[in-house]
Amino acid sequence: MSRRVVVTGMGVVSPNGIGISTFLEAIQNGVSGIKFQPLYEELKFSCHVAGKPDFVLEDLKTKNYISEVVFHGLKGTNIGYGLMAALDAWADAGLEYDTDEPRWETGCIFGNSVSDTEAMKNVITRVDNKEAKKLGSRVVEQAMNSGVTSYVSGRLGLGNKVITNSAACATGTQAILMGYETIKDGYAKRMLVGSSEYVDTYVFGSFDSMRVLSRKYNDQPEKASRPMSITAGGFVPGSGSAALVLEDLEFALARGAKIYAEVLGGSTNSGGQRMGGSMTAANPQGVIKCIEDSIVNSNISPNDIDLISGHLTATNADMQEIQNWCKALGRGGDDFPLMNSLKSMIGHCLSAAGSIEAVASILQMEHGFVHPNINLDDPNPEIGNYINLNRLPVSIVKKDINIVAKANFGFGDVNSCLIFSKFNPNDTTRDFN
Repeated sequence: MSRRVVVTGMGVVSPNGIGISTFLEAIQNGVSGIKFQPLYEELKFSCHVAGKPDFVLEDLKTKNYISEVVFHGLKGTNIGYGLMAALDAWADAGLEYDTDEPRWETGCIFGNSVSDTEAMKNVITRVDNKEAKKLGSRVVEQAMNSGVTSYVSGRLGLGNKVITNSAACATGTQAILMGYETIKDGYAKRMLVGSSEYVDTYVFGSFDSMRVLSRKYNDQPEKASRPMSITAGGFVPGSGSAALVLEDLEFALARGAKIYAEVLGGSTNSGGQRMGGSMTAANPQGVIKCIEDSIVNSNISPNDIDLISGHLTATNADMQEIQNWCKALGRGGDDFPLMNSLKSMIGHCLSAAGSIEAVASILQMEHGFVHPNINLDDPNPEIGNYINLNRLPVSIVKKDINIVAKANFGFGDVNSCLIFSKFNPNDTTRDFN
């Protein structure tokens, strides 16, 4: 095998669109998926807006994702998001759902933060009321953190390694990197990777109590997520999922698969919560090293990067992130790559952020555009000390994109960065034999 790793299928459940075609149209046109949530006002949260997909669990049954038997008793929205994204990616790759034998060549690495706490509320309430016997037999599979990977791998009969990863906001990109490494190192021929997040009232309330959420645009939801803006007042929580099918190149070519892009490499590390890093802030040296290692591992030059899909959450960390990219790439001013933040449209989907943003990155390469940073009508003027503000497009840019860097930096001082490229079948530098 060549051990080159390519993307052959994608699925997405996003606040601004479910399904690749709908999502593509939304990001091309700068469509926001952030809406006012009356419940959060009733609960007296400071932030009353969120990004939530237009999704109901019953879709899994009515649209034949799972059987009536499997659907019965399913309460976990997080599992629902992940199932839909994963099965859509599988179908997009031209693969059949059903199999009589385990697919030994295919595994799954799918991440999330916590088990669905609204599903867990039922458990806690029943147990506290001394009604544990009424919980039924389907509770445990939804309570365990590996619920998404278990449902996905069971539906598709995946027989290779099945792993649930969790690294806060770095989860999605880390899952993709882990799947890439599994194939590159010869342990699998195909991996279904991604991440899922359902920000329910309990998770939302925890962040709201930290006063890190946007609260000044409750009456203008679509303007609430403002990465890199001087009026950014915190991030907007989002929910959703995305999945990618990764395959060994020769394995994909042998079955005539469509190839969206190639994963050139990446890196994940931790700043160790030292040198300015903490549970909630990144050690700049860790971020810089993660980006630099990604470039080395991908066998490219910093000058090869056409687009950065940033983490950029609409907090004070945005300015630091741009500085870190400048140092890691040795580029600034007019020479800096174009840079955007999908969070301006969908909010911060936490564990799902990296996988949804990875899908957006690949679509931009495939269709030759850079999606806008919406709500960036008043960029932080200090950014101009490092890069030209025209590197942060506020309207769609039609441009040939060959290499994208996609990074995420999470609570716990964890970092992950991926390098995607257009697929070039004649690139012999990618052969690892």
